[in-house]
Amino acid sequence: MNIKPLPDNGDLVVVKITEVKNFGANGVLEEYPGVEGYIHISEVATGWVKHIRSYLREGQRVVCKVIGVNPDRKVVDLSLKRVNQHQSREKIAEWKNEQKADKLFEIVCNKLNKSTDECKEQFGKRLVELFGTLFAAFENAAQSNGEWLPDIDGDWKSVFIEIAKENITIPEVSVSGYFEVYSLASDGVERIKEVLTIPEDTGKVELEYVGAPRYRVVVKDKDYKKAEETLKKVVQIVNDKAKKLQVDVEFNKQ
Repeated sequence: MNIKPLPDNGDLVVVKITEVKNFGANGVLEEYPGVEGYIHISEVATGWVKHIRSYLREGQRVVCKVIGVNPDRKVVDLSLKRVNQHQSREKIAEWKNEQKADKLFEIVCNKLNKSTDECKEQFGKRLVELFGTLFAAFENAAQSNGEWLPDIDGDWKSVFIEIAKENITIPEVSVSGYFEVYSLASDGVERIKEVLTIPEDTGKVELEYVGAPRYRVVVKDKDYKKAEETLKKVVQIVNDKAKKLQVDVEFNKQ
C-alpha cells in the first residue's frame, strides 16, 4: 500500500521494463499504479553502453533511483547505474514484503466484511503513516503482547493482530562473545558455575562450554539493539558475580 501518488527525487523504485529502444527504456513503477518511468541510455550503466539490450530487456524488473519527476504527466526519469547491488537487493526484498502485506491486508478486510478501499480509509493509511510501510505494521502487530496501539480505537485491531501473528515470522538476530573464566580456589568449579548462571528473566541467553577456560555466550532477540543491550547486561551480571566470588573473568565480543 502506497499513500503517495508519485515518488520523490532520490527514492528507489521497482520498475518493470515494458519497452527497450536504442537510446533508452520505458517501464512502469510497480509501487505506483499508472506511473511510468524512462531510463536514458546514459543512466543505464557507468561507461559507454554499446548495446542497451545487454543490460535491459522487456519484462525485466530492476531497481532504479528517481532523478526527475513530472507530476503533470505522471512520468519519472530514472537511473539504473546509480543503484548498487546491496541497495537493489534490499529494495526488492522490501517490495516483496509489501506485496505480501497487501495480500494479508485483503484477508483482514474480508474478515471484516469490508472492501479494501474502506479499510484503507478507516485504518490502512493511518498504519502506513505510523510505521512507514504496511508490512512494518504487520510486523509490529505480530510482536505485540497485550494491547496494541492503545491510542487508536477500532474493532479491526484484533483481526489485524490475528492475521499478523498467523502469517508474519519475525526473524531473530544474535550477538555473541566469549568469557574466559579462571579460579584457583578449592571450590573454583562451583564458583565458576555460579558466576555463569544467568537469571531466566534476563532474556534469551545461551551459554555453552567451548574448552577450558572459554565459554561462549549468545543472545538472541527480534531487535539488534535490544540484543546488544541484553549482552551488556549479561556481561555486567557475570562481572559483578565474579568480583564477589573472587573469580577472574575476561570478555571478548565476537
